Amino acid sequence: MSFPPSVPEDFARTQVLLRGEAGLAWLDRLPSLTEDLERSWSLEVGHPFPNLSYNWVVPALREDGAPAVLKLSFPGEKEFRTEAAALAAFGGRGVCRLLELDLDRGAMLLERLRPGGPLTGLKDDEEATAVAAGVMKKLWRPAPPDHAFPTVSDWSRGFERLRRRFGGGTGPMPEKLVEAAETLFAELGASEGEPLLLHGDLHQENILSARREPWLAIDPKGVVGEAAYDTAALLHNPVGALDAPDPKGLLERRLDVLSGELGLDRARVRAWGLAQAVLAAYWGLEDGGRAWDEALVFAGLLTEIRE
Repeated sequence: MSFPPSVPEDFARTQVLLRGEAGLAWLDRLPSLTEDLERSWSLEVGHPFPNLSYNWVVPALREDGAPAVLKLSFPGEKEFRTEAAALAAFGGRGVCRLLELDLDRGAMLLERLRPGGPLTGLKDDEEATAVAAGVMKKLWRPAPPDHAFPTVSDWSRGFERLRRRFGGGTGPMPEKLVEAAETLFAELGASEGEPLLLHGDLHQENILSARREPWLAIDPKGVVGEAAYDTAALLHNPVGALDAPDPKGLLERRLDVLSGELGLDRARVRAWGLAQAVLAAYWGLEDGGRAWDEALVFAGLLTEIRE
């Protein structure tokens, strides 16, 4: 199978794996679509960023020389529309700004954050966790009335898909962990606090160093739920944390920092972290099975931590 020469092979294979012939057709259109957007938005586009997964993301310069990021998604993707709506709702507070949007073509132009290093660059994990908590405080706001964002409850239906896929079982995923996560989603959802618009995927590589603020978020999913849910992604990322001398102790310190900085119940933060790590593992399995089991290691560690 041949791909356009300007498209990295790993990215191209992911698109075909997820979307088949439609993905291949979109890949073929990418060069001309990029050229059209260069003209429409007066851009000069560079080479794609490394390690692309689901979206085509390239640096760009605007007509006035201001740096930006051009992001293209497969047309009609629900997550793209949700991200655009979340960026508009956040309005640049705690997150990169949305500069241009073309929903029909699945294109957005974003503020480019400089210097743009990820939060993983901070060696002190407690400091990094405190930084993330500060970004969360800037992002969170009451859910808009009559919003169309997915809810945490909507996301939990991933477990229903898991059960259907494996005939009521859990396939390669540990039965006890899945059952624990299902129970926690039900219990936490039944006692959920104030519904807020959350980032939804605020892990360390989605927080970048910037000039407008010391640290800003990128790539919001846009989900409505209680504040404690948004801490979960920090508890099963990055994978390198598993190589720490004491990964369980590292997670315990993260729980202390997050609950202290944000005024949240520590047991609830731990519970969301465990439940969401298992759900994230299934999402990874569902999307092609790349390193999906790593989130389960974090989930297992969280089961060992006292509330």
